[in-house]
Order: sequence, then structure tokens, then C-alpha cells
Amino acid sequence: MVQQGHIVPYRTFILVWLTLMVLTVVTVAVSRLDLGAWKIWTALGIATVKSALVVFFFMHMKYEPLYYRIYLYLTLVILAIFIGLTFSDVHYRMTP
Repeated sequence: MVQQGHIVPYRTFILVWLTLMVLTVVTVAVSRLDLGAWKIWTALGIATVKSALVVFFFMHMKYEPLYYRIYLYLTLVILAIFIGLTFSDVHYRMTP
């Protein structure tokens, strides 16, 4: 059985690409600010938004069945927990 493809207009890809470029500029701008411990969390937040745009639009996850998206969300939540625990561990090891 051949699955019917979906057609995404070029305008959508261009808008997503422009958004990614703006977020890249924001990432560089944030890296120059003195946010203390929030700098890494801000950078991770921006990176999360950028990766979500790539996954949903360029990799067409937006058009996949619901259970694929649920598995993706679950995997990303588990990854975020591990990253958070790693940063927490490093933070408390470095604190006297």
C-alpha cells in the first residue's frame, strides 16, 4: 500500500528557516549576557525550540501518526531529565 505524501509549501520552509536564523542570533546574543546559572538553561531552551522546529517541519514529524509523536515526546522528556540531573550533579559537586 502506497502512502499518500503531503505537500508543504515553500513559504512554510522559508519561514521556519528564517525563524531558525533569528533564534541563532538570539543564542549568540544570550551567550554575551551575564545571566549566571541561567545562561545554560536559556541556551538549552532556545536549542529545544530550534530542534522542535527542525523535527516537526523539516523532518515532517507534524504529519506522522499520533503514537510516533507520543514516543518522540516521551524520549525527549527522558533525555531532558537526564540532562537536568547531570547539570544538577555537576553543580553540586562544584559547590563547596
